[in-house]
Amino acid sequence: MNQPHPSLPPYTPAPGYEIGRAHRLGTTPTAFGKLAIRAQTLLETAIAKVSRIDDTPVYDNADFAWTPAVEAYWPQIRGELEAVLAERSRLPSFHEILDEVRTITTDDQWKTYWLVGAGLDTRENAQRCPQTMKALAEIPGVINAFFSILAPGKIIPAHRGAYNGILRYHLGVKVPEPNWMAGIRIADRICNWEEGRSLIFDDSFNHEAWNCTDGWRVVLFVDFARPLKQPFHAMNRAFVGAGALLPLMRRAGTRHKNWQKQFYKK
Repeated sequence: MNQPHPSLPPYTPAPGYEIGRAHRLGTTPTAFGKLAIRAQTLLETAIAKVSRIDDTPVYDNADFAWTPAVEAYWPQIRGELEAVLAERSRLPSFHEILDEVRTITTDDQWKTYWLVGAGLDTRENAQRCPQTMKALAEIPGVINAFFSILAPGKIIPAHRGAYNGILRYHLGVKVPEPNWMAGIRIADRICNWEEGRSLIFDDSFNHEAWNCTDGWRVVLFVDFARPLKQPFHAMNRAFVGAGALLPLMRRAGTRHKNWQKQFYKK
């Protein structure tokens, strides 16, 4: 899973980015930007020190005891996904829900179907995917979860997440062949999705993804709270839970509600 295919061209970092935890404040940030970078670095260093797991871009699935239980649901999740994909053209693009995503995509080639979201009412979607919801219940500290649907030829440019107190989980649900042409780089690691298999990584490391196949690639995309030592774990859960109060997420909630009204209109 974590080795580049010999036919894959060498990776060339995008201008202005580093392989590690690069910051999205430009190559020559202002004085305020430099202060923000320092504050973020101090916070991420502190989180890493109290983490129950190593500070690394990509994790061994064995570090998370729940991965086999989630993977066991893959056939049922795939079946529920096929029903969702039957109405793919009506699904919202990622940037149509979240403002933040507009820095990396503005087309209709990255579709989403939300199942859990801070501040989002996803009950109608969740009711259509009961087995997927059972699988999500196996993951401690779920914050966001949705089907992430990449069109053929879609490339997601280099970027990074804002906070290393959150980790990301991908379950390969529908991976077109050849699977080595659909992949993700996290820091200096190149990984390829496999159907029914898990990939867990820290999205605060610089990363990018691509689907260079002729088919649609779908993963169950989950953000969950990083396991920390107590009392920091409880503090982190409260901190990420407060994200629903942010203007960014309130706008996302309104947009998803409006989409849902149209989608489920009788």
